[in-house]
Formats: sequence, structure tokens, C-alpha cells
Amino acid sequence: MSSFNKMIYMDHAATTPVRREVLEAMLPYFTESYGNPSGAYGLAQESRKAMDDSRETVARVLGARVSEIVFTSGGTESDNAALKGAAFALRNTGSHIITTSIEHHAVLHTCHYLEQVGFEVTYLPVDTRGRVEPDSVAQAITDRTILVSVMMANNEIGTIQPVREIAHATKTEAARLGRTITVHTDAVQAAGLLDVDTRRLGVDMLSISAHKFGGPKGVGALFIRRGTPYDPQQLGGGQERQRRSGTENVPGVVGLAEALKLAAQERDAANAHCAYLRDRIIAGVFERIDRVRLNGHPTERLSNNVNISFESVEGEPILLGLDFGGICASSGSACSSASLEPSHVLLAIGLQADIAQASLRVSVGSRNTEEEVDYLLDRLTDLVARLRAMPSLSAAAGPS
Repeated sequence: MSSFNKMIYMDHAATTPVRREVLEAMLPYFTESYGNPSGAYGLAQESRKAMDDSRETVARVLGARVSEIVFTSGGTESDNAALKGAAFALRNTGSHIITTSIEHHAVLHTCHYLEQVGFEVTYLPVDTRGRVEPDSVAQAITDRTILVSVMMANNEIGTIQPVREIAHATKTEAARLGRTITVHTDAVQAAGLLDVDTRRLGVDMLSISAHKFGGPKGVGALFIRRGTPYDPQQLGGGQERQRRSGTENVPGVVGLAEALKLAAQERDAANAHCAYLRDRIIAGVFERIDRVRLNGHPTERLSNNVNISFESVEGEPILLGLDFGGICASSGSACSSASLEPSHVLLAIGLQADIAQASLRVSVGSRNTEEEVDYLLDRLTDLVARLRAMPSLSAAAGPS
């Protein structure tokens, strides 16, 4: 445990703690107002009103119509539904999909599935900072293209993509070709930190997940712009205007809406605080430790994200050493952190496999402090020095 005699949580890109205000908003829909929103009686209508109010809140933050919000079980379902729903709806007009090589696996694996059932997918490369240029997207469009999906911000290296410009370039090319091309963005890592107003972004579909911004796990939302071709992927009772059947997770939806509202209200202050701590970590690492590399864009990156690779050190002993010191961090995506394979994102930006496996992702939050950052730097400096000095890494991560 750390010298503060408490856990230091610096893995907010993986998940965030549920805010007290969010939990309090959710609790009545577990115990008192527990009716099924599809019912006609009063108890059920309490749940229906909570759903309607939450949908209105989410729509307001996303700059959308109320009817354009579909509640899901999280980011993975939202991404799956967006890509499959758009692809199958437009299959008679084309079969070509464009995405990037650094998308979350929820997008990449869905694209692999779509390839197996007859679609063609172009995986655009990114530069060494993890960015894809709008012109690259436009140049990849053909007379068979039906869908473009580019994430708003990368979950591992924090790089922010020029989604607005990509959407504009795509729509311009679609107009020139006289065809419909749907634009989707995975905003799961961006929501709560960036402006996710869909009118400004110009996208047709956008995915978010509540647990990334102080809400509960297991609930998300998908924005589907009115008029966007879409085939529902989950059938049954016809909930969510026939677009996502299944009895609604009322407490989760209430929590998502409350968390998104609070995150939007506090975004500027949260970004300022997190960016200060982020830059303090980056400066401290480069000042104290040699042979290190910052992964991702130096300025166009999420305010809370630090991703650094260390030469001549493996990533796992660093994580174990930090854990022994009471610090929670990660080596990349929370969905694949148990894998021994190097990160596909780090390989895509040009890192060698050994350097990619020696990466550390630290993602801070509003509750983190300067004192915690200083403790992290002390612990990290000591760990790297000891690991580099040892001929074997097997026992290098124990308590100092």
C-alpha cells in the first residue's frame, strides 16, 4: 500500500468510480420505482418517465433529438450495433467499410466479422502520433463505400482524431459520388472529456458508455441521426423505437444520464486539473528516467492520458511493482490487458514489439492530487532503475 495508506487509482481510462450523486439518482429505481417501463399502470409509468427524462438529458448533451438516442448495454454493444446496423442496412448499395488500425477491438472485431460475411474493410494506417488525416479517409472512399468509422479519442494513447474534418471530408466525397455513406465515431473514451455535440461533429452515429465518466458499468448509448439507414441487431419486444429490443435497464439509464450531465457541466474544470497532473507526470518521467518514449500526440491528446514506453524494461513488472505500492495503472486497453501480445495500437504507430510490451498507461481523474503524482514518480523511478539493474525480472516487482 502507498505511503498515503490508501489505494491510488490512476486507471480512469479503464473505468471510473460511480459518483455519489449518480448512485443516489439510481437507487429509487432498484427498490421503489421498479416497474417495467412497458407497463400501463402507475408504477410502470414512473420508470417510463425516468427513461424519458434521461433520454432528454443525454440528447441535450449530445446535441441530438430525443428520438435519436438508443440505450444499450455499453460501448461494445453500441459499436457493434452501429457498424452492423449501418452495414446491413446499406448492403444493397455497397459493401466497403473504412476504419483505422487503432480502433478499439469492439470495432475491429466487428469489422473482421463483417469481412467474413462479404464486406470489404480498409484499415487505414495512422502516423507515429496515432492520427489519421481526413484526406486519407477521403482518398480511401470508393463507389462501393457505405460506412466510415473513426474513433474520437484512442483509449490507449489518448490521441484525439479530427472527427469533424473526417466527417466533412466523407460527406463531401459522398455528395460527389451521389451515394449515402454513414459516419460513425466511437466516443467511449472521449465522452466526459471532450465536446461530443453531434451537430458540431457532423457524424451520423456516436457511441458512449457510462462507466467512463462516473456512471455505472453495463449501460451505454448510441446516437443514430434521424434518417440514417439502420437495421436493428437485437429483436424482441420492440423497445427503443424498435431499434434495440429488451426490457430497459432503468437504474443504469438514469445513472448514465446523471453522470453525463455532471461530466458536461464540470468538463472545463476537470480537463484543467487532469491536464496539469498529466503534464506533471510526463515532465517528471522525462526528467528522472532516461530512454523513455511518450506514445500518442503531444498536444492533441486526452487531458488525463499518459502512455510511456521504457527501454530495457518489461511492462508487467512495472505494473506489479506499482500495484505493490498501492497504485492502479495499466499497460493499455482494459479489455486486453491480460494478453501477452503487444498492443495493436502501439505497433500501429511504429513501435517494435519489445518496446510496445514495455508500455505504461496512467490515466488520472478529478480526485487525483499532486501528492499522488509525486508518489507515482518516486515509485516509478525506483522501479525502472531496479528492473534495469537486475539480470532477471522474475522478482523485480516486489515491495521496495
